[in-house]
Amino acid sequence: MAKTAPTAPSAPSAPQSPAPPLPVIQDPALVQLGINVIRGLAMDAPEQANSGHSGTAMALAPLAHVLWTRIMRHDPLHPDWPDRDRFVLSNGHACILLYSMLHLTGYDLSLEDIRQFRQWGSRTPGHPERRHTAGIEVTTGPLGQGVGNAVGMAIAERFVRARFGSEVCDHRTFVIAGDGCFMEGISHEAASLAGHLGLGRLLAFYDDNHITIDGPTELAYNDNVPERFEAYGWNVRNLGEMANDVDGLEAAIREAMENPADGPAAKPTLLVLRSHIGWPSPKLTDTATAHGSPFGAEEIKVTKKILGLPPDETFWVPDEVRTFYGRAVARGEACRKEWEERFAAWDGDRVAWDAAQAGHGLPGWADALPTFEAGTKLATRHAINQCINATAAGLPGLIAGSADLTGNNGVAIKGGQIQAKETPGGAQLHYGIREHGMAAAMNGMAAHGGVLPVGGTFFVFSDYMRPAVRLAALSQEHVIYSWTHDSIGLGEDGPTHQPVEHLAALRAMPGLTLVRPADANETAQAWRLAVEAEVPVGLALTRQDVPVLAETAARAATGVAKGGYVLVEAAGGAPRIVLVGTGSEVQLCLGAAQTLAEAGVPAQVVSLPCWNWFEDQDSAYRASVLPPGVPVLSVEAGSRFGWSRYADASIGLDTFGASAPGAVAMEKFGFTVAHVVERAQALLAERA
Repeated sequence: MAKTAPTAPSAPSAPQSPAPPLPVIQDPALVQLGINVIRGLAMDAPEQANSGHSGTAMALAPLAHVLWTRIMRHDPLHPDWPDRDRFVLSNGHACILLYSMLHLTGYDLSLEDIRQFRQWGSRTPGHPERRHTAGIEVTTGPLGQGVGNAVGMAIAERFVRARFGSEVCDHRTFVIAGDGCFMEGISHEAASLAGHLGLGRLLAFYDDNHITIDGPTELAYNDNVPERFEAYGWNVRNLGEMANDVDGLEAAIREAMENPADGPAAKPTLLVLRSHIGWPSPKLTDTATAHGSPFGAEEIKVTKKILGLPPDETFWVPDEVRTFYGRAVARGEACRKEWEERFAAWDGDRVAWDAAQAGHGLPGWADALPTFEAGTKLATRHAINQCINATAAGLPGLIAGSADLTGNNGVAIKGGQIQAKETPGGAQLHYGIREHGMAAAMNGMAAHGGVLPVGGTFFVFSDYMRPAVRLAALSQEHVIYSWTHDSIGLGEDGPTHQPVEHLAALRAMPGLTLVRPADANETAQAWRLAVEAEVPVGLALTRQDVPVLAETAARAATGVAKGGYVLVEAAGGAPRIVLVGTGSEVQLCLGAAQTLAEAGVPAQVVSLPCWNWFEDQDSAYRASVLPPGVPVLSVEAGSRFGWSRYADASIGLDTFGASAPGAVAMEKFGFTVAHVVERAQALLAERA
């Protein structure tokens, strides 16, 4: 049932519990006007766009006011200074609230940008996008992702503070989430991890408005969220009907910030706020319509009259409100300069600080990469572990972890301290069986800065990570995935664990770099390039041992960086056929080329570990690797989908795998030297 709206702006109600003296004094009338201006923008922008979500932004305007003007340390003119507080809007559909606050408090976002809400090329897209608009910390929209991002940011803050000192890192992470965020499974994973880790500088707000697009949340949801979060190990306080009480909200937040932030007693905090979506619209308060539809011109006029706003004006921001919120610039500058003074006086390791902030290594870090002896055998998942351990000392921001498969995924740091309440500087993070939460937390760590997050699981379970991987690709977060057990070669676990379509699916994802190295030497170069990248990189690695190829020792260092390279030239001159493979199947191409050469058929062997990097090369180079007019046969133990861009014929999988020892599965599905030779000869016969 809709709540009856008042006919005039209500005065702030009394706090729900005694509050400590408030350090921020603001003119109540100006505060109320400013909040109502935000509500006006929240109606006007979706109405002009004929698309958007007004209701949540209207309900949360007082909370946003408190955070941006009374609580958070942020500098609108330097939005990326390292020790700022972080803010995440997990229910990103309410982004007009965030855009309004950024505009009013002095960020590089104009009123004209607000007018262009959700339009082509605008700086105010339909959900917040990192690297697109100043002040946006992470890309949110898919519900629950922001909760995981905020957990990652809190982990990163604690890690950096432990490594470099509170003089240079001492801030908090704030996140607003709604019913949808807490229904999505990712929030359960992330919140459970946060409680276990005792992230005392993480403060979440639950916008408990009881409304979804379909209608009341009670249609599908009657969880006791406060009890759930208490069970996760959070401090929880139910603020009740405090959505319009700015002083009460500030008091509650400051009280929460007095809880232990570090050590065994530290816990993240959840403040539960019962809000009324669309308030104070007479017709739309507490309705599903207020969630995702513009209000319409007449209802906006009526609501503006209630709020004391000019009903016939749109995007109205009076000078006194602009001046009032503009004080955030001076306040933020003071916070930043105070930090800069502390940083200037800091006697810590600035080279390590800079490397960690960039998510890269110390100068010369790659010199420690191991070399591998040709003829030996080593699974590439074990090779990556040797690479990580050999270079860990040169990677001051490294946090490596896995979804319960640390040893299997090659991300175990020898002697590495575990990330925990008692050891906040630990670089070994146990995520538990929480692939989706892990991937979202990694995005938050990378966005925070100071951390190079590396996370592992079986390649097939990249499916559980995929929404967060997609957001990493969209926002270009520098994260590294160690995806192991990359084919039917993993063996006995069978088709539920054997990836088939995953290489093709992830190659299709814009912005994600996927690398499948052929052996340990290629793995070392893939690790080097992944660390030096500025984008998300996935490494697809074998469970089974594969030979260290003699040819990669000399050629991998330059070849992997180009995505594809000639591993063996055709014997005796121009090739009649090119055999191209990735990962564990490159050895089959080498064996087949030798057999073909003995039969008088010169074959060129190509390793193509990364399609992205290969496409970045000029046409002349690509033609030298895959000569025009020469038939190409690809060999890869995965879906053939996509190989037609390079190959005339493909040996691959168009079915799921089977449970059997890995070598048996590979043989039964045709991944043998003899079958490669047979298919090569058939392709040549077709061309003849």
